[in-house]
Amino acid sequence: MKEYGGYIELDTYRLPMLHNQAKALNCGRNCLAYLIKARNIKKLLLPFFMCDSVFDLCRKYGVALRFYHINEAFLPESPELEDDEWLYVMNYYGQLTMDDLRGLKKEYDQVIIDHAQAYFEEPIAHTDTLYTCRKFFGVADGAFLYTDADLHTELPLDESFDRMRFLLGRYERTASEFYSEYAMNNHMFADEPIKRMSKLTENLLHGIDYEYVKQRRTQNFKTYHEMLRRINQLELREVEGAFAYPLMVSNGSALRKALQQKKIYIPTLWPNVLRETESDSLEYRMVAQILPLPCDQRYDIHDIEYIADAVSEIYKG
Repeated sequence: MKEYGGYIELDTYRLPMLHNQAKALNCGRNCLAYLIKARNIKKLLLPFFMCDSVFDLCRKYGVALRFYHINEAFLPESPELEDDEWLYVMNYYGQLTMDDLRGLKKEYDQVIIDHAQAYFEEPIAHTDTLYTCRKFFGVADGAFLYTDADLHTELPLDESFDRMRFLLGRYERTASEFYSEYAMNNHMFADEPIKRMSKLTENLLHGIDYEYVKQRRTQNFKTYHEMLRRINQLELREVEGAFAYPLMVSNGSALRKALQQKKIYIPTLWPNVLRETESDSLEYRMVAQILPLPCDQRYDIHDIEYIADAVSEIYKG
């Protein structure tokens, strides 16, 4: 029964939401779980350069795994699919072009595209494609899945109100005070079943000025590239609405530690790769040496120039 009166809750936002035509689910890994169940996927070919949460999820659902290498342009190194096997393609830092992805779809057909780091890229028609919200916006969960596959079952609705404390705390205080809660939220999804996106997360996504976010991230990426391209070992294309600026330098680990002293915190993405690959492999070097510099909507050009100057100063020293 609907309640009337009482105190006012969070406002309902009504701005247009990106990916409104996709299936709205509770997290990115459950987009893959949805596809595994709906498409009855038994075999999956994954990149070595990948978060181990994806490996764990596949094993949870009994999917047989093989792995392939990528090159310095982040493209798959000519993998060969077995019968009934699916190719999982990660669009690292949004560096794969639409032509790259269309070519892979045409060559392999059974392709899943992961746009977790490319939220503003359009999906390719008739191609299973997933997006993760919390890598780009201040939400605790949420993901979108484009697919014509259907589970033909009613999914439960997720709830997010009990996961919001680290986001609200980070807004008014420092990140370090709430980092443990942030980390716990990330680990929680390992045991979450497939659910529909929560009302709270969907509402927050309707309150975002996506064009502003896209323009700010695009400009920040360009500023980094203008200032750091001479020391970057990667040949990058400029990305609209970039996830981060991937700076690859030979002393990446030392540079990351030095930046912490200036309160510039750069994560090591997918440290599991350091355990699972040889130290002379490209994937190992990418994890150790790539610094994903923040270029999100919280920062303006002065912030980016400050970070880039700090990087240059430490690098030269």
